[in-house]
Amino acid sequence: MENKIINDKLPYQKTILGHPVGLFVLFFTELWERFSYYGMRAILVLYLVSATNTKNPGLGWDNKDAIALYGWYTMFVYLATIPGGLLADKILGQRKSVMLGGFLLVFGHSILAIEAMWAFYSGLLFIVLGVGCLKGNISTMVGGLYKKGENDRRDLGFYIFYMGINIGAAAAALIVGYVGETKGWHYGFGLAGLGMAVGQLVYWWGQKFIFHVGNIIQDSKVKNNSNVNLVSDIFRKTNSIIGFSFMTILSLIIYYVFGAWDYALLIFGLAFAVGIAIVIYNDGDSVEKDRIIVTYLAFLIVIVFWGAFEQAGGLMNVYAKQKTDLSLFGFFDVPASWFQSVNAIFIIIFATLVGSFWVWWKNKGNEYSSIFKMAIGVIIMGWGFFFMSIASSEVVYDSNSIITQKSAMYWLVFAFLFHTLGELCASPVALSFITKLSPSRWAAFMMGAYFAATGIGNKVAGLIGENASNIGDFWTFTGIGIFCSVFGLLVILIIKPLKRLVHEAE
Repeated sequence: MENKIINDKLPYQKTILGHPVGLFVLFFTELWERFSYYGMRAILVLYLVSATNTKNPGLGWDNKDAIALYGWYTMFVYLATIPGGLLADKILGQRKSVMLGGFLLVFGHSILAIEAMWAFYSGLLFIVLGVGCLKGNISTMVGGLYKKGENDRRDLGFYIFYMGINIGAAAAALIVGYVGETKGWHYGFGLAGLGMAVGQLVYWWGQKFIFHVGNIIQDSKVKNNSNVNLVSDIFRKTNSIIGFSFMTILSLIIYYVFGAWDYALLIFGLAFAVGIAIVIYNDGDSVEKDRIIVTYLAFLIVIVFWGAFEQAGGLMNVYAKQKTDLSLFGFFDVPASWFQSVNAIFIIIFATLVGSFWVWWKNKGNEYSSIFKMAIGVIIMGWGFFFMSIASSEVVYDSNSIITQKSAMYWLVFAFLFHTLGELCASPVALSFITKLSPSRWAAFMMGAYFAATGIGNKVAGLIGENASNIGDFWTFTGIGIFCSVFGLLVILIIKPLKRLVHEAE
């Protein structure tokens, strides 16, 4: 009773537009975190491929190496959310982990402003660690602001939160992109760090509105099974041993046959992820196990989606710089990095419309499940690449493989429009879906696993981008569009059994 009286007077009960004030604290924190991340992402590949003898010198890498680094970096950024989730679930809690992540990000972006290779790689490392602590945990906290059963309100809350992500991303590409391309790459990196510092201040100020969420969860399952240890259980459970052993053998084969130590190390790391996934599955009751199966399938959809979508920061970014006519009516050359804001601007414009469409669709009695919307999102996003197929067919080369005619800018805009509509169907829904299905004791880890799947998708995107020079832009873009369409349709075909496995969680 005493706690109830105290809680009635606490700031976290206040609302804005029917949502907890804490949602908007997290909204602005994520806005500035995404400003820093997408600002840095907008100019990273362009900095790598920029010649060393220009007015604004870069590192002079070729496209393949630059896109390869981009793929590794963006993959590790999201893979780091797995240890970040474990740190939150078992040691710090989500709220403190986000605070730690913010400090690491400010430090990492600040180091990137220094013009030295040690600073470049060190800055990337600290950004990876910072995003790992922050990204998955702050999204989990958004879900924690709502009570069980408030599914529609929770979904709308994630749409609002998603708006914050994309306001930050849109501003970053325009501001950081312009500064990086015209004033100096390291000025751009430093500006991204300044944005993260603002986000950290917002988060620190808003603690009184979110102190009740993001703390370590101790539910009855944990109390009855307090000895669950992920590392030891991987090697004690038979099916975990099999999964871990298979992945370890695969990593050794990759190393000895192909000499690719980096990919062998990645597969070995994924072996632990497979073992952890099996341990978490075994830790659940019958209903939780069914829901965890659906969650793992959702992760596969996420990998496919982002494996295609994240061509935006790599292959499509380079394509905009090198093969797109950037002259606007002959008066102004559009910075290539500005195209990284198109997706975010479209999200701000269409987020409410897409959300309203799905409400109308549901009221008409049509299929409305999260998995269905994610599958539709993959299909629509895939169609965007057909516009890039048309764009690539406009590019003309001479006998020396020098470009004599570039493609029009509007094809990129059309592609990003469809990518955005697909993203709005899939991504915010997936965030909310994971918080609905995950056991509370593994909430932060499962959100971390979601973002790790996003990271693997980013690496897949990098691999596709690396090989685009071998198979050509037209067949790369066309192949992505066809694959996404077929994959999405296959998921739709198995919607009914998947809905039974979620046990009315939605």
